[in-house]
Amino acid sequence: MKTHYKSIIYTGSKFCIAALLSLVLLEFTSCTKKFQTFDTDNTGLTSQQVQVGLIFPGIQTALFGEENNYQLDQNLNADCYSGYMMSPDPFRGNINNLTYSLVDGWNQQIFIDSYTVSLFDINAIAKLGTRTSAPDFWGVALILKVETFDRLTDKYGPVAYSKAGSSVTATPYDSQQSIYQQFFLQLDTAVNNLNTYIKTNPGKTPFASYDLVYGGDYTKWLKLANSLRLRLAMHIVKVDAATAQTQAQKALDPANGGVLAVNGDNAGISGGGYHNPLNVITSSWTDISMGADLESLMVGYNDPRLSKYVSPATDTRFAGQYKGIRIGSLITSKPGYSGYSILNTTTAFTPSSPMMFMTAAEVWFLKAEAALRGWTGAGDAATDYNTGIQTSMAQWGVTAASYITDATSTPIAYVDPSNSANNSPALSTITISWNPVASSEQNLERIITQKWIAMYPEGQEAWTEYRRTGYPKLFPVVNNNSNGTINTQTQIRRLAYPANEYSTNGAAVQQAIQSLGGPDNGGTRLWWDVNKPNF
Repeated sequence: MKTHYKSIIYTGSKFCIAALLSLVLLEFTSCTKKFQTFDTDNTGLTSQQVQVGLIFPGIQTALFGEENNYQLDQNLNADCYSGYMMSPDPFRGNINNLTYSLVDGWNQQIFIDSYTVSLFDINAIAKLGTRTSAPDFWGVALILKVETFDRLTDKYGPVAYSKAGSSVTATPYDSQQSIYQQFFLQLDTAVNNLNTYIKTNPGKTPFASYDLVYGGDYTKWLKLANSLRLRLAMHIVKVDAATAQTQAQKALDPANGGVLAVNGDNAGISGGGYHNPLNVITSSWTDISMGADLESLMVGYNDPRLSKYVSPATDTRFAGQYKGIRIGSLITSKPGYSGYSILNTTTAFTPSSPMMFMTAAEVWFLKAEAALRGWTGAGDAATDYNTGIQTSMAQWGVTAASYITDATSTPIAYVDPSNSANNSPALSTITISWNPVASSEQNLERIITQKWIAMYPEGQEAWTEYRRTGYPKLFPVVNNNSNGTINTQTQIRRLAYPANEYSTNGAAVQQAIQSLGGPDNGGTRLWWDVNKPNF
């Protein structure tokens, strides 16, 4: 299947806007038919704003997609590479992504979704003149564009971005450094647009009928833009510390609108007929279970969130316990591992549970790391760290109790009752309680470990943070079928470009590989994934 970014052609004034709108609305109807119930009687909005607004639910839900797309976009890669999950299904006889034998047919899906749904719709919005006619709507579109393509570039590295949609024959790839630079500039525009609208139109919510994240509250979209800037800044701290600090401090400047701070600020997709894809993947397909790393850390820490995240095992050998599966295990045919712990579909993963892509808890941990690095506006590292834990506990309806002061509990060893070859001793002795006399490296491990627990189940960002920092310390893959292209201990660093990209845009892919600085396989590091100490 060809990716549509080669067929979204800009032809200036010659482009018929009416025809484009018809095409967009046709795509919207076919791809997001569940959103036909949206209230389109928006008194005070122009017909153009209504037309543009109707496109937004499809862009928002495409961040994760329905279960078919989500399983390939994220679940069978980042969710498992992060240590959160593992499949009890021996897909392709265990020769698959989860044993580092990358499946091209699986890994092309996020390319298709990013360009044929998200970018197609965002470019359509731009073509309708939204930049100038409704800059507030355009600000939201830019935030969604940055979030969408950060997920893509952080899987692959260089991808088509600045020129996507400009040619039907060849689309140059941007280096990842260039993409990040564009992200920051686009967030500048989004923040400026939203700040301007909020100041001149206090209390107005023209986007309300089309917003599956914040119900049209621009103050929260503004906080999300700043928080996303902070996240992206931290991604690049080891490769470009000066830019990272500058962008983080801009994000933390209160004059720019603030960052996510309380659970009411959390960004998640829900409503309008959208259902949580992990519910179906877990309960109907029985294709995903708890990862061994989640067991090691959360059981070891006696974490009260564990019962919210996952359900106890049902296998009679260890029923009632929380038992995960280690990545790269040789899975036997179902129901071999089906009795291990699965995602809790009555708490965190009901059909209507929002798919969170950024939370206030994550931002507190970002601030904690920024404070550890001495950056202006970050506050006190210990306070930020403890607030991150408390905010996450409140998000899940549990109390921190003595958790924050626990200075003795550590991760536990992993034991697989079905196959001792999967066993592993605990890889870390890091405790929970903040230690003011510990080294920066030790306290960074605390921050990232607790951040990892709090971000669950957002495996994309958890995998990124593991690659960036090395934390939390994750069990390496048991069986490595990469033919030597991925180091077992270093673990997988990226996905390889889909074969379809080679056949339809081969020259650009070859150029991208030069920018990548290594072969197109899962062992090559991304631009920001620098092999050097954190401090």
